[in-house]
Order: sequence, then structure tokens, then C-alpha cells
Amino acid sequence: MQDIEEQYQQLGGRFITSIDGIKNRLLKAKAFIFDWDGVFNDGSKTANASSAFSEVDSMGTNLLRYSHFLRHKNIPITAVISGEKNDTAFYFSKRECFHYNFYKAATNKIDALHYICNKEKIKPEQVVYFFDDVLDLSIAEICGLRILVNQKSNPLFANYCKHHHLADYITANRGGDFAVREVTELLIGLNDNFEQVISDRKSAGKEYQHYLEHRRAVNTQFFTFADNMVIAGDVKL
Repeated sequence: MQDIEEQYQQLGGRFITSIDGIKNRLLKAKAFIFDWDGVFNDGSKTANASSAFSEVDSMGTNLLRYSHFLRHKNIPITAVISGEKNDTAFYFSKRECFHYNFYKAATNKIDALHYICNKEKIKPEQVVYFFDDVLDLSIAEICGLRILVNQKSNPLFANYCKHHHLADYITANRGGDFAVREVTELLIGLNDNFEQVISDRKSAGKEYQHYLEHRRAVNTQFFTFADNMVIAGDVKL
């Protein structure tokens, strides 16, 4: 594990919580929840408020779920919680068989988290949260493992998160520069099954096919908010 820590420190990642502490929190995880803008991309928007993602990051989320499946024999809960309505995020969530996509949740992110936790009968401390900015802090404050995607341009914000115990790891890479892949590989390494994950994905063997059957059975649910209440999302794919 020291080798993993050294590699990530050389990359520029910062362990705010010790690597042993991160590993212990990961063992308790039952859900991986992602902000969208600034995490899967650099936050740039088109005229219709859409923003892109990378297949490199997408593969990272898949490999992480498989790593969890190998270790715990179940599919982890996965979700995107975004402040905007983003067609690309809808496509990604559906294609990757995420359990939930909450959109237009800028002032209701904590409500989205509680909805997921209540519905799935899990606790916030069993959630790993990937985030990048101020609107995410209500979730980061109560989740078990917090990954801050570092944008380089906001050192004061990163220090705020560090000093107020709102982040456990700060990425070397920024959003849009494969930060999600950076952390998903870190977490797979801490699950002690990185070589098996890569080998099984390469060969698409029996165990990986078993995982895919469970993944494909996930029906992505879309939600948003009206008058601070969760409502079904109007998403057409």
C-alpha cells in the first residue's frame, strides 16, 4: 500500500485522510455518487447547458464497480447528482446503468442524497462522493469518503475543504483531465484486486459476465425537484 501512496503523491494527489483510513472507509462503502460538472469535465457548457465526459473516466467507473462486485458480491449503488439538466449526463447514466440521476438539484443536493439513502436503506457514511465545488459541500459534510476533484485554480477552496474535514483525497488531475479515472484506479488498488479487475475485463471471463448481468439489470431512475420535493424526471432518451 505504501507503493500506491507514493505513486499518487508523485502524481500530485493529496491524502488528507491517511491511505489506511481511506481503505477502511472504502470497505464500508455501498454507494458511489458523482457530481457531474467539474468532475467528469472541466465545467464548460454549451448553449443548452450540456457538457461532455471521457470514455477514460467512464471505464474507470465500470472497473470500480466490478472491483466492488468482486469484493462484496453485489453491485454498488451509483448515481449522478447535478445542478443542471444535462442530456449527456442522462445518456451516460443510462448507458452505464447507474441507479439514479438527479438533475436541477443545485439547492437540493443533500435532499437527493437522503432520498437515495432512504430508498436503498444505506447510511451517508457508506457513500463515496466525488465533487468539485461549493454546491457539493452539504453532501461532503456527511459522506463517509469524500473525493475532491482539484481544479488548480481554487487553492483557497481546496484548503477550506482540508481544514474543515470535507475531503479525504484531493486529486492531482482536474475535471476534464481524467480525475475520475485517477481516483477509481486508486480505490481499486485499495480493494486489493486491481490485477484481477484488469485481467477479467481483458478476457471478459465468466466472473465479469456475471457482473455484467447484474449491471444490466439496473434500471436508471431520473429525478428532479419541484417546490423542494423530489419528483420523477422528464427525461427522454
